[in-house]
Amino acid sequence: MPTTVTYELKHEIWQLLREYQQSPSATVRNQLVKLNFGLVRKEAHYWMNQCQENYEDLLQVGCLGLIRAIEKFEICKGHAFSSFAIPYIRGEIQHYLRDKGVTVRIPRRWLALQQQSIGVSRSLREKYNRQPTDSELAAALLISTSEWQEIKLAWVNRAPLSLDVPVQDGEENSTNLGELVPDNRYRSFQLAQEDQIRLQQALFQLEKRTREVLECVFLQDLTQKQVAEHLGISVVTVSRRVKKGLDLLKHLMSVAED
Repeated sequence: MPTTVTYELKHEIWQLLREYQQSPSATVRNQLVKLNFGLVRKEAHYWMNQCQENYEDLLQVGCLGLIRAIEKFEICKGHAFSSFAIPYIRGEIQHYLRDKGVTVRIPRRWLALQQQSIGVSRSLREKYNRQPTDSELAAALLISTSEWQEIKLAWVNRAPLSLDVPVQDGEENSTNLGELVPDNRYRSFQLAQEDQIRLQQALFQLEKRTREVLECVFLQDLTQKQVAEHLGISVVTVSRRVKKGLDLLKHLMSVAED
């Protein structure tokens, strides 16, 4: 019986999609949303466990993604609608969480370009056997070098630096950003605004590759293995760069405090 029901449901969805494609209407679209609401519930439930957002809010945002999928779906391509719709639902929820999570609002286009740059950078690195320059990356992304530099700066400064982000310091010990601040008064869950600025300034005084490693670890929440793959270096090199970078930041922060 469940197999029959599933087949009948898929057939009904397919018929409604065909009808909507031929003559779009709010009535048919709402029927499709109702029949596919389980996809939204599944994604909203997953993301509710990853954040502190209200479940009902995530459902509403997910429904926007489902509606976009309905509007974009093309029957002639032969894709299963559920497989087609899930990335739209997930993407809409991720955009919502990302936009709410940043302190400085970054245009969605810039966020998309930043994500796209990861794959582009990897391709260029394989092509040239070295890290691509800003000009090469910008050209591959079809934007100006100045815009790409603005995107990078916006990404680095998109959120306050958290004190409780753990980073490996050597083989066994660990440290976190809070330990870079000399004054014990600031060892709380969030750096004071003045220390955020000082820490960002110190970060930009580091050698480029070391800074890139720390940005990937602290600001993009990548593992050391992911950082190694992203930058085309070994995990050992990443670990050494993290330790070196933290030592330099401690020194620079101490000097700034004096």
